[in-house]
Amino acid sequence: MPALGARVHPHYGVFSPVRGEYVDLVARTPLPVPAGRAAGPRIAFDLGTGTGVLAAVLARRGLGRVVATDDSPRALACARDNLHRLNLAARVDVVGPGLFPEGRADLVVCNPPWIPARPSSVRDRGVYDPGGAMLRGFLGGLAAHLEPGGEGWLVLSDLAEHLGLRTRADLLAVIEAAGLRVAGRIDTRPRHARAADTGDPLHAARAAEITSLWRLRID
Repeated sequence: MPALGARVHPHYGVFSPVRGEYVDLVARTPLPVPAGRAAGPRIAFDLGTGTGVLAAVLARRGLGRVVATDDSPRALACARDNLHRLNLAARVDVVGPGLFPEGRADLVVCNPPWIPARPSSVRDRGVYDPGGAMLRGFLGGLAAHLEPGGEGWLVLSDLAEHLGLRTRADLLAVIEAAGLRVAGRIDTRPRHARAADTGDPLHAARAAEITSLWRLRID
């Protein structure tokens, strides 16, 4: 992973972070500075940590404490293994299974599965989120877990919109219903080979895809 300058090893049944552009978004987006502080955030949550890659990126960026969660025991074991090998285990607590840990954070990051459909295997759970349950769970619980002046970072591809499985209006409505406002958004284009493969049945959608980091704050 270029953003870490190190390798991350997925365990069996844990989604591999081959789409490095979303990792780069978390690595380069300016950290929020909570009101009344001269420095940036002290505590961050990484929800749905998988291999632990985003938790590692946050720790490397200088967060004093990172709490990583996942609802998969395999992912929790995988994240602990990777963070140990990266010498970050002392700075990242891996807890679960579950979505939100106890308490509040200055920064809450979530990269939910991008497609609101049912997975056909354990590994596919990294891509498919039935009914958008994890996305809605993150947005619905964010306000109760943010410190004043903190931000939630939603990392999400718009591929589902190009496939007709979700609309932008649907996403914005869920954000608004959760009492959140969009403070900004940073976009990136895919760099993987399938985006340029004209023989792919989903080529039109993949070529138009944009992955975004949505910066969310409490209204």
